[in-house]
Amino acid sequence: MPTSSPPKLWKTILHHDLPASLVVFLIAVPLSLGIAAASGAPLIAGLVAAVVGGVVAGALGGSPLQVSGPAAGLTVVVAGLVTQFGWAATAAVTCAAGVLQILLGVTRIGRLALSLSPAVVHGMLAGIGVTIAVQQLHVVLGGKAQSSLIDNVIALPAQLITHHGHSVVVGILTVAVVLAWPRIPKIKVIPAPLVAVVAVTALAAVWMPDVTRVDLPDHPLQSLILPTMPEGAPIEIVTAVLTVALVASVESLLSAVAVDKLHRGNRSNLDRELIGQGAANALSGALGGMPVTGVIVRSSTNVAAGARTRASAIMHGLWIAAFVLAAGAMLELIPMAALAGVLLVTGLRLVQLAHIRTLRRHDELLVYVVTAVGVAALGLAEGVLLGLVLAVVRVLYRLARATVTATESDGVWTVRIRGTLVFLGVASLVRTLRSIPAGATVRVELTVDHLDHAAYEAIEDWRRGHIARGGIVELNRAQSGRQMLDGVRKFEASADEIRPLLARLAAEGQRPEHLFITCADSRIVPTMITTSGPGDQFCVRNIGNLVPPKGSNSSSVDAAIEYAVEVLGVKSIVVCGHSSCGAAAAALAADVPEGSGLESWLRHLEPSVRRAVALPDIIDPATGVKLSPADKLSVANVAVQLENLRSFACVREAEAQGRLELIGLWFDIGAAAARLVLEREPFLVRADDELSKIRSSGTASAIATRPSSQ
Repeated sequence: MPTSSPPKLWKTILHHDLPASLVVFLIAVPLSLGIAAASGAPLIAGLVAAVVGGVVAGALGGSPLQVSGPAAGLTVVVAGLVTQFGWAATAAVTCAAGVLQILLGVTRIGRLALSLSPAVVHGMLAGIGVTIAVQQLHVVLGGKAQSSLIDNVIALPAQLITHHGHSVVVGILTVAVVLAWPRIPKIKVIPAPLVAVVAVTALAAVWMPDVTRVDLPDHPLQSLILPTMPEGAPIEIVTAVLTVALVASVESLLSAVAVDKLHRGNRSNLDRELIGQGAANALSGALGGMPVTGVIVRSSTNVAAGARTRASAIMHGLWIAAFVLAAGAMLELIPMAALAGVLLVTGLRLVQLAHIRTLRRHDELLVYVVTAVGVAALGLAEGVLLGLVLAVVRVLYRLARATVTATESDGVWTVRIRGTLVFLGVASLVRTLRSIPAGATVRVELTVDHLDHAAYEAIEDWRRGHIARGGIVELNRAQSGRQMLDGVRKFEASADEIRPLLARLAAEGQRPEHLFITCADSRIVPTMITTSGPGDQFCVRNIGNLVPPKGSNSSSVDAAIEYAVEVLGVKSIVVCGHSSCGAAAAALAADVPEGSGLESWLRHLEPSVRRAVALPDIIDPATGVKLSPADKLSVANVAVQLENLRSFACVREAEAQGRLELIGLWFDIGAAAARLVLEREPFLVRADDELSKIRSSGTASAIATRPSSQ
């Protein structure tokens, strides 16, 4: 729970979390019922999972604003388990999966779930989404869903020409309201699924008495189906437990990271979140409920409704429990076709065009498609396995992809080795080297990204043998400091891997995610610091990484910021300073030639100098070393430039709407390490307390630039 004082905490809960919990409660009820129906589980099991997910995962988890409950992403998995083992055994599998999740969280390997290729994860969700959508389309049309996507597709033509009755009207109206409601300004804060289900339920109660409705037991607590041991081969049971645990873990962790990007509060502790999710699944399964995961639909609604603490998620679970026990009869008025309409749209939204465009730009679309088709056509485990195998094969291909050529000119042989040379490419390398005549003069040019020990030994063994037979070997490693034109020629000759990407960027235009503002210093390479590639960054470089306030007659920087925010729609602006900054040193020494252009430009550094003077010493939290005056100034300068960015109306508006994030970085050149520059307390921040929350990486440290006001 937050560390605020009790009066302030209760005020936050009453003013923000209580209203938000009511909004999330209203959207969670129809979604939980729909997911249970689509999974073949008892409807009460979906509500049990919603209650336990809200209360247990909300209280014990590490993501303060994430809301947990039954998720569409597990619908296919649960449906398969129900068919294979029955519901009571599926509840036992859920309970065991929860225990496994707790063990994964306790051993602090929860973040390894994020090592899964994004192409595989998004492909998995897309395959699940297509399966749900086609399945629920049958229910919307008044029919019954089949057990697999292929069966549903085969049966769809007959379903389309069948007499549908009122169910199709209910389903189509639900879909129409869900899609149209968010487009209505001002009132879109009310969740569209809630509006759709309430409106269609009222309509059906008056004019459509014959539609199939929700059927809940008269005594919910007495009707819970408690878990029993599954019957079947041990390998099948173990596979089921692993599948539920891994899918639920990946979906929860990805959702937690996504929710962190929607707000500016405390960031998620992913290992603790995994423990909380595991506890919720263990209890949900023990009570006969469905598997629980963090759910992005409910979580994003929670953030949008103004939640500030985990109290909102906990209270939403309590509202569901109270509603089911006290007013369950109201739920039995809801038509099943209305729930199917909500799930139909939810399934289709799992196929996100933004993910497809991003993966296409990074040449990962094939993995996405194979995973999605595999999950939809063969099953979740089989589809994910296909995607993982393809992703690994592509990585191995890239690792082993080295070009080795040997040419002769005027009696001198030139061997050119390009790419990544590892043991997988040694056979081809040795073949080429052995084709060179004994006693020849050979120049070996290495232009490689990586050279492993096996490849090095192969080259060295050949070199010694060739020299022993009377030959001459000159071994040169290509360096970036050669003449520029020579470097351009080498780039063109080795650009085969990125040429398709650049061709697409040329045809489609740029869609960068970030505006990166940094110094013109030759030692700063933005793409290397951020491990990014062509099309990822819109970059501005100037002396001192300055952002003169709007109206300071700096038209070039003004134009870049406004173009990046208003036209390109970047999601973040990064201001990156660095150690040993010449501009900072010059500003402190005040030895810039009077009347020069440099003097005029460095006047924009004066507010940063005043800020730095007001600050106490800054200690690098990673090394414990006090920063030099110039480095202290460069850190303060980053914070001042972030403030200057807000002098631009487009930046203020985008940041206020949550469409834009401002980030300060300080790069220690000597240590090759980045630090996060904060604009708020605390004065010094440990890596695992701040940056690991913000970026879920824990790989850098943070420096604050604003003294404590207390």
